[in-house]
Amino acid sequence: MSASSEPAIPDENPIVLFDGVCNLCNGFVQFLVPRDTDEQFYFASLQSDTGQKLLAEHGLPTDELESIVLIEGDDCYVKSDAVLRIAALLGGIYRLLSPFRFVPRLIRDRVYELVAANRYRLFGKKDRCLMPTGNVQQRFLE
Repeated sequence: MSASSEPAIPDENPIVLFDGVCNLCNGFVQFLVPRDTDEQFYFASLQSDTGQKLLAEHGLPTDELESIVLIEGDDCYVKSDAVLRIAALLGGIYRLLSPFRFVPRLIRDRVYELVAANRYRLFGKKDRCLMPTGNVQQRFLE
């Protein structure tokens, strides 16, 4: 495979990495897409080659698929930090989540981890990753 046939990973746009087989994670992406009216976010599943490459480039484990990850330039956000940063980038009413950044990360991440640990049991699991359609498809880096 030549380098030109590999998907181009944007340098300037934020990239949301998500568990592609998790119904909760897919639901989060489905929630995010129509609210991203500026079409600033790109997406990749943690299981994809692109997701694995980005995790490795940012020094994150490639075998622990327990978190939403936001890659923004050289910065990387995981767990509750990722959710809060995504809300801030969305703007509008979602900025109302901003005060939660003052809650200690340890507490925020414990709540996040509790939901993550039970996400398959509570929300189910897909056999395969989400397949985007329409103009959204070009923002998925698979």
